[in-house]
Amino acid sequence: MISTSPQTNAPAVPADSGERLAYLDATRAFALILGVVFHASISFLPFFIGWAVQDVSTHPVVAVFMTVSHSFRMELFFLLAGFFTHMTLERKGLGSLLRSRAVRIAVPFVIGWFLLRPLVVSGWIMGAASMQGDYAFWPSVLGGIAFTLDTPGSWFTGTHLWFLYYLIMITGATLLIRSVLPSSEGLRRAVDGFLAKLARAWWTPLLAVPLITATLHFMDRWGVDTPDQSLMPHLPVLVIYGGFFGLGWLLDRKHESLIALSRITVGRVALLILGMATVLMLMRIQNDPAHPQFATARVIYHFGYAAMMWGLVWLTVGLFRQWFAQPRAWVRYVADSSYWMYLIHLPVVVWLQVVFAELPWHWSIKLTSISAITIALAIVTYDLFVRSTWIGHILNGRQRDRVVFRLQRR
Repeated sequence: MISTSPQTNAPAVPADSGERLAYLDATRAFALILGVVFHASISFLPFFIGWAVQDVSTHPVVAVFMTVSHSFRMELFFLLAGFFTHMTLERKGLGSLLRSRAVRIAVPFVIGWFLLRPLVVSGWIMGAASMQGDYAFWPSVLGGIAFTLDTPGSWFTGTHLWFLYYLIMITGATLLIRSVLPSSEGLRRAVDGFLAKLARAWWTPLLAVPLITATLHFMDRWGVDTPDQSLMPHLPVLVIYGGFFGLGWLLDRKHESLIALSRITVGRVALLILGMATVLMLMRIQNDPAHPQFATARVIYHFGYAAMMWGLVWLTVGLFRQWFAQPRAWVRYVADSSYWMYLIHLPVVVWLQVVFAELPWHWSIKLTSISAITIALAIVTYDLFVRSTWIGHILNGRQRDRVVFRLQRR
């Protein structure tokens, strides 16, 4: 529903109220689950990008989906990460925040990287074998372990947990900036006033979109790069995700501004449609450096991409605020399980892509099946082995009773 009035379906909940914001929990879960489907889509691209396997059934619409979803899902995640990080700081203090982030981010990053890296490599081994007409699961897994042990220089490349590394860096930088800035009531009021004006002003996209466009100019590709090949920080990526994190951080102090920014209006939808149309018209040129208008097209594409990014982030928050304003038990459960789901999904997705690659099915059936099986396996393992155990305490901050498999926790 498109609204041109400031009326909302969600009350403004102050950061220190102790209440959970159900729609933001749902939005964060959506961003992570969208990442699962994004990775499941890669094997169905009509051109090969070095992924583990390419399916026999491909379609150009997959490239459109991946371009659109990649433009905003991680930005949305970092916006919410900044919001919830500041919320934790205000409610529980700096010491509790540091302990929480060390346990819930740093520990899964380190342990998950070393456990999941061999499994991801095994998917590439399986994919290479499948292109020769055969593959074996356990030899591929053992090969992935052997490769990881034999090539320690590759340990910090090629997995999907890079986002935790960047979240650690951005959180640390934000806390450092906070520690050196003067703390005064006047500064707080000035920041809150600017946010309130920014959230309601018609010219806000005219400020945000050029800033994002300028940063995109320094990316290697036309969109936002995926910095998964090195621990060396990728500065443009840090700026993009750090900017959204910082905005989320500030919006926790002024929840009314978050509501205002996520209102769905005719102007905002029009800007989104314009940006998306620009990207879809020019996206093919990025693979043709010899195109006579390559440089011009890249600049215009960046403007469209920035508008699409900005629009989709706030459209998503606005829609979830309308649809999930009231707490629902199943939404809370999915939100709690989504972190575990995203951590473990990539090896499962790649293995399933290899298994499905040669089947004579339509790509949409395969993509749906791979996504559904991966999500189902993640939920089953979460309920059985995570939710009520110490792993659940690490990932979610506390242990909770099982839901799918209702067994009493001892």
